[in-house]
Amino acid sequence: MKNIEVKPWALQGFDMKKPIIIAGPCSAETEEQTLTTARQLAAQGIKLFRAGIWKPRTRPGAFEGVGTAGLPWLQKVKKETGMFVGTEVASAQHVFEALKYGIDIIWVGARTTANPFAVQEIADALKGADIPVLVKNPINPDIDLWIGAIERISQAGITQLAAIHRGFSTYAQTEYRNHPQWLIPMELRRRMPQIPIITDPSHISGKRSLLQEVSQQAMDLNFDGLIIESHCNPDKAWSDAKQQINPEELQMLLKSLTYRNPSIANVPRTLLDDLRTRIDDIDNQLIDLLRDRMNISRQIGVYKQENNITILQSRRYNEIIRDRNEKAEKKGLNPEFVSRVFESIHEESVLQQSIVMNKKQVNH
Repeated sequence: MKNIEVKPWALQGFDMKKPIIIAGPCSAETEEQTLTTARQLAAQGIKLFRAGIWKPRTRPGAFEGVGTAGLPWLQKVKKETGMFVGTEVASAQHVFEALKYGIDIIWVGARTTANPFAVQEIADALKGADIPVLVKNPINPDIDLWIGAIERISQAGITQLAAIHRGFSTYAQTEYRNHPQWLIPMELRRRMPQIPIITDPSHISGKRSLLQEVSQQAMDLNFDGLIIESHCNPDKAWSDAKQQINPEELQMLLKSLTYRNPSIANVPRTLLDDLRTRIDDIDNQLIDLLRDRMNISRQIGVYKQENNITILQSRRYNEIIRDRNEKAEKKGLNPEFVSRVFESIHEESVLQQSIVMNKKQVNH
């Protein structure tokens, strides 16, 4: 991997001391809402203001941002409060408009990062610019795609770089809007230690109740900052209302965090800490997978009850154990250990099917 040159952000008067905090509403909705939120955040000491101008939405008909009309509002924020202002771009035209209106920081969104053609278009538009550019992880858990986007921006001559960790989409049901999968940004830190990593607890959480937990985890991993959505009236926000907090709540959240000292020799964390964190993340994924498996077992129980099929199917059980043992051995795992694990899983699966079938029988 080619070494990427990274320099501190050239924002006059801004201290890159950790943690870097970027805050502001998901979307710039009106001039009044934008300025009111900015004033309240400035009063809390926030120096970097964010607001979505162009909003990529999953389905048509949702609020997709006010567009270029909102950029003069960010100019007013900058002039009135002295804060630096930033927004997300998804095309070359967005880049041109943002630079024309003096936007201080831009970032590439998760959906855009997933498309190398779109990232290259943005990179080409940035040639000759001298501005901090942040790159969000792609929506799918692909670290090479993330690194590739950073490399494309770097090749355009941008040296004020950072990565934004905003979590990853998954079909599994989890408590998060986007699963953090901490292993991936940790691997990015290992491969590209010079790149600052800023975690986005708003998009990871999807709800206010998890913001503090995710923010603290990012600080425990010695990541470099947080980008948090803050709105003057979160419940009335036009987009992503559930994950936004007001500026006073933001200040309370930031004060609640424990900022730990880096380990000796400026190593982000000890190897033991990193390994334990990786185990915790894998264990959390295992719990989610076990929950999903039991949900399917209960559905099987319903099917068996409706079709008058016995719960225990010995041939199927033997096939499972034989198949899993063979796969375990190929992957270097102890087949006896895997047998014990799947025996326990099968026992619980049978129990869940029995509960469902007995319940339906009683109801009938």
